[in-house]
Amino acid sequence: MAQPRISAYLPPDIDPTKAPLAFGRRALPKLNEELRSPELLTQQRALMALCDLVHDPEKVYQAIALGFLDNLKTLLVHHDQTVRQKTTEVLSIVALHSIGRQGLIQTGVISALTELLDDPVDICRKNTHRIFDMMAKLPEGAGGVLRAGLIPPLVLKLKTELDEIQELILDTLSNCLRVEVSEALAAGAVTVLKEKLSHPSTAIRSKAAWVLLEISSHAEGKVAVCEEGVIPALVSLLEDTQPEVQVSTTGALMFAAVTPQGRSSAMGAEAIPPLLKLVAEETSKARLNAIKTLTLLAELPEGRQTLLDHRDTFQRCLDDRSEAVQRAAQIAITVIEWKP
Repeated sequence: MAQPRISAYLPPDIDPTKAPLAFGRRALPKLNEELRSPELLTQQRALMALCDLVHDPEKVYQAIALGFLDNLKTLLVHHDQTVRQKTTEVLSIVALHSIGRQGLIQTGVISALTELLDDPVDICRKNTHRIFDMMAKLPEGAGGVLRAGLIPPLVLKLKTELDEIQELILDTLSNCLRVEVSEALAAGAVTVLKEKLSHPSTAIRSKAAWVLLEISSHAEGKVAVCEEGVIPALVSLLEDTQPEVQVSTTGALMFAAVTPQGRSSAMGAEAIPPLLKLVAEETSKARLNAIKTLTLLAELPEGRQTLLDHRDTFQRCLDDRSEAVQRAAQIAITVIEWKP
């Protein structure tokens, strides 16, 4: 069912055009004072001006040196929704800059943002998850999210959040779980992600499969994916018509099929026919992953026997424009034709 888009518009009584924007070196110190003002309107206007200023990396550097982040951290739990909205907006812009991400980690802002996971205002939660997403794109940011203990609550939020926010959560998880997966597994991430594979949203299906790919890149994750019965769900998703879903799904299946249990599960789910179909489609973005997955299945006697009748499919890939596809096809043919 379609969901309403999260609006970033301010309440009708707030006019951002009336926010006085100071210039020069005195601008930021003045705004820092106004953030601590007891007057609500002064705080709101200071935040609006700050939203404009922090697009400049030099202003971000100055703001951090002046202690802005400590003041902003305090405002995250403000009673006024406009203050919370603009505070999270400022922080999301700050997180675009390298110096900003370092500042967010060092001042403990990431942990403070956990207070907004249940905020009643949609845009506040969306801005919060934007920050987590941007932080997690870099190793030090992903480490900060992990150290803040955010993985279990993020997994739980996948069950209840709006679709727009679910997409951000999945992006954050995909980057964080590349580093460490134990907390996510303990929080039941595999079961939740399995359910998301059948979501009406193409983006959510694709991103859920991608998170499962990251989980399956770890030994303990491969075990969990097999034990939770995810592989048959991934095989069913191979029939999805959306290219991005096909790429994520074949990638997740490829990592899971590295283990004997994963290969057996894929064979039991009859993965070979849909994978061969993807290999035969010359324009398929999932072609490389499909070839590599079939190569793994060819290590099983029954897989090799089945694929012997389809060597011509791989032969055609030897003329592919992609050198990676050519190499993968040559390896697949070698494995398929191997005789004990």
